[in-house]
Amino acid sequence: MKPATQTAVAGSVGRLAGGARRWGPGPSRWQRLRERLRGDTGMASVWMLFTGFIAILVAAVVFAGGVVFGARTHGYDLAQQAARAGAQHIDLATYRTSGVLRLDPARAATAAKQFLAAAGATGTVTVTVAQITVTATSRQLTPMLSPFGIATVTVTATATATPVSELPT
Repeated sequence: MKPATQTAVAGSVGRLAGGARRWGPGPSRWQRLRERLRGDTGMASVWMLFTGFIAILVAAVVFAGGVVFGARTHGYDLAQQAARAGAQHIDLATYRTSGVLRLDPARAATAAKQFLAAAGATGTVTVTVAQITVTATSRQLTPMLSPFGIATVTVTATATATPVSELPT
């Protein structure tokens, strides 16, 4: 058997692991690719891109959650205000003759519906002689969720009001 010999071929100096030089044909294209991919060069860039994307996604979810929470609060405020607007319409004839505080159902319902319409909301109004209940429905834009197909959020809230003859102490 013949011993292996290394011959120098012009332009074919390769590198071994650790940077040592060797003579002979250079590494194949696949070996060079494997060595290049095996290193961690550029991993910080990939990690920063991934972390940045996750941070933006989390910020969008937090912002969207705040918008939804604000929309719910606004919807409940609308329902309360409409109920109070309706509760102001009492049956004056009954109150003057007997001192009993009762709602005028027709006027109370009309006032609550007008308030909702002026606020740009819709809803249902239920009136008895003792109380008025308003269910308000409104839409809130969600700018951070629109790329995901959620352009608006529909919010429904219910509030009840009763007429009182004196201020609470």
